[in-house]
Amino acid sequence: MEAAATVFQSSFAICRPSANTISRSANGPQFLPFASNFRFPSKNSYSKPRTRKMDFGGQRCVVVRASASSPDSDGSIAPLQLESPIGQFLSQILISHPHLVPAAVEQQLEQFRTDREAAKQTEEPSASGTDLVLYRRIAEVKANERRKALEEILYALVVQKFMDANVSLIPAMTPPPSEPSGRVDLWPSQDEKLEQLHSPEAYEMIQNHLSLILGNRLGDSTSVAQISKLRVGQVYAASVMYGYFLKRVDQRFQLEKSIKLLPNASDEESNIRQAIMEDAKPNGIETSDQAMASQPEFASLSGGGISPGGFGYGIKASRLRTYVMSFDGETLQRYATIRSKEAVNIIEKHTEALFGRPEIVIAPQGTVDSSKDELIKISFGGLQRLVLEAVTFGSFLWDVESYVDSRYHFVSN
Repeated sequence: MEAAATVFQSSFAICRPSANTISRSANGPQFLPFASNFRFPSKNSYSKPRTRKMDFGGQRCVVVRASASSPDSDGSIAPLQLESPIGQFLSQILISHPHLVPAAVEQQLEQFRTDREAAKQTEEPSASGTDLVLYRRIAEVKANERRKALEEILYALVVQKFMDANVSLIPAMTPPPSEPSGRVDLWPSQDEKLEQLHSPEAYEMIQNHLSLILGNRLGDSTSVAQISKLRVGQVYAASVMYGYFLKRVDQRFQLEKSIKLLPNASDEESNIRQAIMEDAKPNGIETSDQAMASQPEFASLSGGGISPGGFGYGIKASRLRTYVMSFDGETLQRYATIRSKEAVNIIEKHTEALFGRPEIVIAPQGTVDSSKDELIKISFGGLQRLVLEAVTFGSFLWDVESYVDSRYHFVSN
């Protein structure tokens, strides 16, 4: 008797890079910071603000609404709605007094530090049995609540950085009822604003990333294609991870550049020429860029209107790319790893809030049945905006994770 296909609900899950995710080939490292086993279920600085006593405990859960200047039709400032009392409180401050968000976060992190120190000094009951089990269960619940609150603090800080840059986050990916064509990308183009949020060297890498995704459609902003919503969601999540990785290596690059530790100009030009020649060798060895294009979340987009053979179109060697290719395998692995589970959860939840929870059907043979995969109409200009936002989101996530960890250590070494 034939086994029935298994249907289950899933989210966009982020896999931590494994040892074989990032490898070194004869042509250099394959440094794309997301794994090929991507599974589905998936310039402001923070100065220490004045302390301000705030009570988070009694806050009611309310729906986040933006001001009248928000471009989103439903008034949301971000696709993901925060649920904890602390998250709801920060959501209200983001709308009414966004400049107070750092003060509120600082106050809450101070409370986290106090609670953690108090927990360390509290001894477990000496008695065994029910009292000990109850004590540990209470401690576990408190730790989970603190972890969830920490995630939402990170997310609120990322949203604040977009607000400070005057860039509105893309709303949930559903076509508005007033749009007869069914297109989902009616948001305004903010590519120039997003470009200014990255260093020139990092933006060169972002352009290469866009070339891998859009191919020879990179300059075509008006053509519309029907593309798998699930695949676009995968590309978005992968681009967030790429932005996180890129900000991390660019930070090191800019530091070494400022203290003049980088190779001189003649050596650098020679390295770039060598990288171009190696990428052009027809020896069948997979280069780093070819490895990126071979990712299923990229290759599957070719069915949505990108012409075959377009992947890799316009790829250029750059200073930062040459710098990254000089890393040894261990360093590359470390830089490509998202440091905290909280950051991984934010990427998953934000992507799911943006694209919805996909329904994955597993056939009896163990393959993914794409018959129920939803298609969306989106222009290539809209795809570019999506990728630019995702990369910037990852970059901001690295910034706020580092900032929060400097106040309340939660990142594992």
